[in-house]
Amino acid sequence: MDVDGEGVHGPPPYRGHDLGVPGDEPEPSADDPSETDDSRATGDPGDLVGHLLVASPQLGDPNFERTVVLMLDHGADGALGVVLNRPTGLPVDEILDAWSAQAQAVPPDVVFRGGPVSPDAVIGLARTDADGSDQSKKWRLVLDGVGTVDLAVAPDEQPVSVVGVRMFAGYAGWSPDQLEEELAEGAWIVVDALVADVFTPAAETLWHDVLQRQGGKLALLAAYPPHPSVN
Repeated sequence: MDVDGEGVHGPPPYRGHDLGVPGDEPEPSADDPSETDDSRATGDPGDLVGHLLVASPQLGDPNFERTVVLMLDHGADGALGVVLNRPTGLPVDEILDAWSAQAQAVPPDVVFRGGPVSPDAVIGLARTDADGSDQSKKWRLVLDGVGTVDLAVAPDEQPVSVVGVRMFAGYAGWSPDQLEEELAEGAWIVVDALVADVFTPAAETLWHDVLQRQGGKLALLAAYPPHPSVN
């Protein structure tokens, strides 16, 4: 994973605002590696847009420990996604007041840390009742009812009706074939995304909750302790 943005050749972040978002850096983890034989974690991943990448305990990168990433782009040029479960303490209305009502509709109405690449760029994911036929340069459907929006355009001027929005500072980026290599190593588990995952009010339990609902061995992985001393 490129934590400093170097070597990332995937699609650029969606147009929004360049804003400094303060916050604490993640602490290193002492997790032990854990094996999973779920077939979705290996092999040809295909197009992962609209899917979740759930960090495996064997990922070994404290920047992504127990993260859940929603994929926004994936192709020959690389891949791009945002971390869904790293809220900051910065209220949305302090940086983008025009969007405060939409952020308050899906609490917590704070900026989330989307990833280590371009942390001053803010990506907006909006909830709508529109279908895929309404896509334009200002709106791109990622998941049923969820898409990226141009934050420079006022909510009431969007091409679709926006009923909620979540802001992400920075993103996770992969250069060509990098994500495929990490998947083959078992670093990530690929699962289907739900709209509720994107706008969860309980980000601190999202990693556990997503794995738990998969059943089988992945549900058992949800109980894996954050530190080997915890049993």
